[in-house]
Amino acid sequence: MKPLILYSKPGCHLCEGLQEKLETLPLQLEIRDITQNETWFQKYQYEVPVMCCLVADASSGKKLEQALPRVSPRASAKQVAQMIQTHIGPFEA
Repeated sequence: MKPLILYSKPGCHLCEGLQEKLETLPLQLEIRDITQNETWFQKYQYEVPVMCCLVADASSGKKLEQALPRVSPRASAKQVAQMIQTHIGPFEA
């Protein structure tokens, strides 16, 4: 299972809602607060929450972040799980 990264910021109700759903799933989850890193803030300040997974670059073998599609705030944890499984592979949900 590839690790999942959630870019978020404090006080963002969309971020908090998605994080709650993700924490119910058997995932390796890393939460990144964009206010703690200028690069993340510049990249995601108008986009959070953003989910990414790490994938190996075919030519260099380096780990690169790949953004996953945005999910509706109304999506259930089951729907979020299905979307993630479509993009990064199966896990027991």
